[in-house]
Amino acid sequence: MMNDPYGWMKVIHILAVISWMAGLFYLPRLFVYHTENEGKSDLSEVFMVMERRLLKAIMRPAAVVALISGALLIHLGGWDQSMPPWLWLKLLLVAGMFVFHGLLELHAARFCDGRERKDGRYFRIINEVPTVLLIGIVILVIIKPF
Repeated sequence: MMNDPYGWMKVIHILAVISWMAGLFYLPRLFVYHTENEGKSDLSEVFMVMERRLLKAIMRPAAVVALISGALLIHLGGWDQSMPPWLWLKLLLVAGMFVFHGLLELHAARFCDGRERKDGRYFRIINEVPTVLLIGIVILVIIKPF
């Protein structure tokens, strides 16, 4: 049991994904609060610190670990030679998750520069994107429909 590299890599991957997803769910919510308190410079500064720390200390490292451990799982699982269709589709949804992460990075930079013009409604709507992607990913990983 302790000599199961695939199992241990799965543990690392799941923990990294959970940490990353927590940030992907929380950061847009911080953006909602940030936009709704625009003009209150003391609060705006607090939100920028929270957003920056969430990105730098949790989201970026967790995304990197999720990516590396996921690639190692593909290798350790023997799928690097021939991947099943469900795994290709999962990787496409994961790519969507990375695009979403990049979009959040862009918004965080705009907040720091004072250039963000999106409103709270926009951030409430995009906050649903990682949920939809995650539902698809979990279904593909557990059910393996094809």
